Amino acid sequence: MSDIRLNSSKLGTQEYWNTFYEREIGNFEHNEDDTGECWFDDSDAESKMIEFLIQKINDGELPRHYDTLNIIDLGTGNGHLLFQMYDDFEQELDVQVDYNFKGIDYSAESVDFSNKIKSKKYEDQRFEFEQVDLLKKQSDFLDANREKYDILLDKGTLDAIALNQEPVEDLDGKIGMDVYGSQVEKLMHRDSILLITSCNFTEEELVKIITKETELKVWDKITYPVFEFGGVKGSTICSIAFIKE
Repeated sequence: MSDIRLNSSKLGTQEYWNTFYEREIGNFEHNEDDTGECWFDDSDAESKMIEFLIQKINDGELPRHYDTLNIIDLGTGNGHLLFQMYDDFEQELDVQVDYNFKGIDYSAESVDFSNKIKSKKYEDQRFEFEQVDLLKKQSDFLDANREKYDILLDKGTLDAIALNQEPVEDLDGKIGMDVYGSQVEKLMHRDSILLITSCNFTEEELVKIITKETELKVWDKITYPVFEFGGVKGSTICSIAFIKE
């Protein structure tokens, strides 16, 4: 188990996110241009994650060649990361590769919201959204999709999981952040990439959480502006790509 702990918060509960996305759906139904929050927008994290992957694909730096990339967003929220990734891939990928997008979230309202946006704005494209709780010991989704995904994305999902310090009964009383890495690893084959962005953990902490009791290793990272305070340098956000070796 990790000795890293955050204080519990309502942002770590399913009830909070269900209510949040109920409100987002109402806003969208009133105004279809309102597709909801873009998390970490102030740090430009979403565009940096997408640019990072586009560069890796264009430069042939992924650890293996793919004719089709299976991409999953873990905790997809309003699907914004996947929708923006599709738009940017269409414009900026220089190589011939197909891609399938999957978004999962434990909030049914999140999945409903993502599907509503898809039906209005991306009806003909290959997006699938499904309600999935990654922190289930017996998971039909994990069993059916073992080693399926080539690129896995997390923009704040581990952060939210770590804000719930209650033991998960289904996972022998461990807390969610302590089993997150091993659960996600089930969806990864050898050479899969897990790209995580966090504002709650330092790079050192994030590496410790993800690599403990998994076969995941650091592959690369995204560079953000660094600030200095009291002689200590740091950043308000970090994005690290892990590979399953």
